[in-house]
Amino acid sequence: MIPGKLHALSVIDEKQALLTDMSDYLWDHPEVCYTEKLATELYCTVLEQEGFQVEKNLAEIPTAFSGRFGSGHPVIGFLGEFDALPGLSQKAGCTEKIPEEAGKPGHGCGHNLLGVGSLGAAMAVKRYLEENPGDGTVIFFGCPAEEGGAGKGFMARAGVFDELDLAISWHPGESNSVATERTMANCQLLYHFYGTASHAAISPEMGRSALDALELMNTGVQYLREHMPSDHRLHYAITDTGGSSPGTVQPYAAVLYLIRAPKLADAVKLRERVDKVALGASIMTETTFQAEFIKAASDMILNRTLNELLQKNFEEIPPLVFDKEDRKLARDLIATMKGDYSYYREQVEMVQDPDIRADLEQESHAELHTKVIPLLPETQGFASSDVGDVSNVCPVGQIGTATMPAGTSMHSWQEVAVGKSGMAHKGMLYAAKVMGAAGVDILLDPSIAVRAKAEFKARRGPDRWVSPIPEEVGPRIPK
Repeated sequence: MIPGKLHALSVIDEKQALLTDMSDYLWDHPEVCYTEKLATELYCTVLEQEGFQVEKNLAEIPTAFSGRFGSGHPVIGFLGEFDALPGLSQKAGCTEKIPEEAGKPGHGCGHNLLGVGSLGAAMAVKRYLEENPGDGTVIFFGCPAEEGGAGKGFMARAGVFDELDLAISWHPGESNSVATERTMANCQLLYHFYGTASHAAISPEMGRSALDALELMNTGVQYLREHMPSDHRLHYAITDTGGSSPGTVQPYAAVLYLIRAPKLADAVKLRERVDKVALGASIMTETTFQAEFIKAASDMILNRTLNELLQKNFEEIPPLVFDKEDRKLARDLIATMKGDYSYYREQVEMVQDPDIRADLEQESHAELHTKVIPLLPETQGFASSDVGDVSNVCPVGQIGTATMPAGTSMHSWQEVAVGKSGMAHKGMLYAAKVMGAAGVDILLDPSIAVRAKAEFKARRGPDRWVSPIPEEVGPRIPK
């Protein structure tokens, strides 16, 4: 590694206390979808202190912001998330399911780490630009509401990412690898059913039950699952049953549906079929319904040029080292987990070189993973992310690093429990160095960005991206 690049990455070690303190503060103050006021204040304060030019209220979202340094091309973006999940409060470092405060949010997807790791990477690229003046811009994006709010989707629709030559991001996990799994497109709608209230015993014939309509819709969707492609997904949550009195015919009920497919056009087609089921339920019950569009996300366009660059830097950066305390906490938490699923072992099975696979298999049953997975073939996954919308605007590369015990389920209390641990901090700083090193490489060789953009255009096709979120739909920002 050349001295200039190595020195740029040293800022991550110099700022280690600042970065880990930021991450812990976010863990201590979890904020959900579009309510991330404390996180926004913290990030903007630190960005200004570190010499970034801060812009707030991006896309007219109060908790969306950016920090910029430099000028000219290539323009490199780092994506940061910081929202928590509702109802996942959990005591830090605790190997029992004990909430800090019952019913409150918790960082069950590691976003307290995610944004800070990306900020560390942006600091490294900024350091290089300061010490090697020339063309190049680095922008850190504070992206709210990834969990259920499609923050990046609304930002992308508003043109926030249009100036980027490329973007880089990461996600906490159990393995150290480049993301080669395509995420699914989705759309989320809230179906409102409206009926007529009546006394359920004295005058039932006068009532029209919205709850009946909702239940019939859900039953119809169960049958629809048998006749949709096997790689599509439908999930729902009943958000309002119309009341708690069985003696009243419920005049209102609501159900939230999340509709997924590998491609955006297919998600739209499946949504149209779900709408027909809702219409049928309303006809059967003589009620009415309204489908309220909440949010949507595009499917992910991968970029092998950026993936190869990130893989190169994974193999150049010194590997993770976990201590006895990290491993003990990991073992104790693994003992609380049901099942034996391991994303790491799933990845190892895809490694084609038998010698490399054999080496990785030696670590497959370890409580924490330090080895780097080689660049894997591209596959279709089942998760969704609003990073997909950014990937339809510019080339995007992503990585994952080990911040949690092997086999930890996302959105679990165990993931919240390790969010302030040494293993989480180490994985976060490791991710910052890999991403930061890739950013410096792009400044050293701008042709990487040119090749990434050419590949992006070839994969996306000639048509410009159109946001899946209708123009009249805005983010659900609390008043």
